[in-house]
Amino acid sequence: MKNGIKNCWEYMECGREPDGRHAGDQGVCPAAIEQRLDGINSGKNAGRICWLVAGTFCHGETQGTFARKFFNCNLCSFFQQVSKDEGANLILETEYLDEDYKKSSNT
Repeated sequence: MKNGIKNCWEYMECGREPDGRHAGDQGVCPAAIEQRLDGINSGKNAGRICWLVAGTFCHGETQGTFARKFFNCNLCSFFQQVSKDEGANLILETEYLDEDYKKSSNT
């Protein structure tokens, strides 16, 4: 990971990463454990492509699928920071995900 680059749970200070302060009472955020997206946008797991992961917890609410939540993500200060950090190399979505993941994320 690049120096100074933060994952969403570090930037937002939500405490929902594994062993985080809210992991026990709110659950571990799916972005913090989604290993198939590790390294994308210089993040750990899905930490810098969290907008693609269903079930993240933003602004006190569990978010839905990519299609349902992306408008709000686009307004998020973390998304804007990742966009700035990555510039032309920003990855918004990925074909790396298999069909089983896409189906499970559409709940």
